[in-house]
Amino acid sequence: MKSKKFLKLPLDKFIDFSLYNKKFGYYMKKNPFGKKGDYITAPNISRLFTEMIAIWTISFWKSLGSPKKFNLVELGAGNGEMLKTLIESFENFPDFLKSCNFIIHEKSPLLVKEQKKKLKKVKTLWISELDGLKKIPSIFIANEFFDALPIKQFRKKEDIWFERFVKFTNRDEASFFEKEADIKKVEKNIGFKISENQNFIEYSELCFNYLKKISKIIKKNDGGLLLIDYGYIDGNMENTLHAVSNHKIANILKNIGNSDITHNLNFKFFQNFIKQMGGLSVNLTTQEEFLIKLGIKERAEIISKNKDFLKKADIYYRLQRLIDQKQMGNLFKVMLIKDEKNKFKLGF
Repeated sequence: MKSKKFLKLPLDKFIDFSLYNKKFGYYMKKNPFGKKGDYITAPNISRLFTEMIAIWTISFWKSLGSPKKFNLVELGAGNGEMLKTLIESFENFPDFLKSCNFIIHEKSPLLVKEQKKKLKKVKTLWISELDGLKKIPSIFIANEFFDALPIKQFRKKEDIWFERFVKFTNRDEASFFEKEADIKKVEKNIGFKISENQNFIEYSELCFNYLKKISKIIKKNDGGLLLIDYGYIDGNMENTLHAVSNHKIANILKNIGNSDITHNLNFKFFQNFIKQMGGLSVNLTTQEEFLIKLGIKERAEIISKNKDFLKKADIYYRLQRLIDQKQMGNLFKVMLIKDEKNKFKLGF
């Protein structure tokens, strides 16, 4: 590490460097998806997942009054597989398809290239900021987007709060250390008071900035945010920070820039944040319940008819990965943020 400014960083700045630095960042230099990558997401496990999202999106669009024009924005579109399958599903609904502006918000130039390869046939707009969206209803879809945003961590010891920092020992290795922190500044950032029973805090300033922007867009122009990610609902926060490399847990402080760094979302924290924004409602459920209510089992039965044993077994194996409580079914949660006047609750 040549520059002194990188020697000591708050945890969120370290994560941002590890993931998004133009030269060294994990997402800037490799495609992490699939068997050859470091992890696999639901759209790449089974097409059924995205078909259910397509059904949900069309139904939600109807709840908005079937606007003649609206923005469909995918936050962090990965390798483009999800939007590609969504568009293929939408082709059966020409009125909906005609109304839709397809937009991807993506930070990684490498992933934009991957997405463009898969989305050649349909006009798609790539944006780096959400501010320039057309002032029409917007439906945001975020599948495993928020977990990749850099987080801060704070720990209380004998009634004094400390923030976690990272000190580089060289370009590829680092160590943790702590500095005393002003918890009132944290409370000001998140917009509500931290419970006295809380001894640990883990949150992303960038995540809350996104939620603020999206909430303002929804309140002003109508629409909603469908958020799908791994996390928990307990009011007591946990240290969930971890790194993933080659589908296995890795050391965050070693081989920097070559593994994904992620965390489990605290959905209770999200609910509290959205509540203080006012004018919005939040629906929350598990991925298992969401997909089953949308009819994923029935869809699996339809497409597996007349298939040979091995193909049928593969369809149901992939289905189980999505809905089994010991796999993705319970760990992954689905949250809908929308205008409180809209009583839509399909899947919830």
